[in-house]
Amino acid sequence: MASVLPTTPSTINVAALCGSLRKGSYNRGLIRSAMELSKGINGLKIEYIDIAPLPMLNTDLEGEGTFPAAVEAFRQKIKEADSFLFASPEYNYSVTAPLKNAIDWASRPPNVWADKAGAIVSAGGGFGGGRSQYHLRQIGVYLDLHFINKPEFFLNVFQSPAKFDGDGTLIDESAKEQLKRVLISLLAFSERLSHDC
Repeated sequence: MASVLPTTPSTINVAALCGSLRKGSYNRGLIRSAMELSKGINGLKIEYIDIAPLPMLNTDLEGEGTFPAAVEAFRQKIKEADSFLFASPEYNYSVTAPLKNAIDWASRPPNVWADKAGAIVSAGGGFGGGRSQYHLRQIGVYLDLHFINKPEFFLNVFQSPAKFDGDGTLIDESAKEQLKRVLISLLAFSERLSHDC
C-alpha cells in the first residue's frame, strides 16, 4: 500500500504595484503595511515591484520577441507572481499614467497578467481613490485578470483621526484590519483560481 505524504501548503506570491511614483505616497504606505501584515498570514508573501524604471510604452522599443531590459525584468516578475496587489491612487477620476503604462507593458504578447487574481487598495482624498478602482477593474476584464470583489478598500487620508504618521506608515488600526481582510480574501481567491486552472 502506497504511503500518502502530507501536502505542504504552498505560498501565494503577490506582486504589489503602486500607481504613484512619489516617495512619500500614501498608496506606497499601504503596500508597506500590507507587506508587514502579510507576515502574520500563513501562505502569503508580498514583494513590492517598482514601476518607476519602465519607459513609456512604445512598440518601437520591442525587438524580435524582446523588450527593453527594464521591461523584460518587470514582465518576468509579473509572470512569476501568483496574484497582484494594486495600490491605485486616483488621478482625474482614473488610474495613474505610470500604473497604466506598467499594465500595458505586461499585456504585450504574451500577456503575463492572465488567469491570475488581483486586489485593489486606494488612499487619497474625497472618495479615497475609489473611482480609479473601477477603471482598473474594467482594464482587468480585457487582461483576464480577476479581481476580488469584497472587501473593498478606499481610505480618505484627510479625515481625522490621522491615518498615516509623518513617515507615511499606516497607523489607523481599523484601516489595518480592513487591509488584512483584503489580503486574506486575495489569498483565498488566488488559491481557488490556482486549483481551477
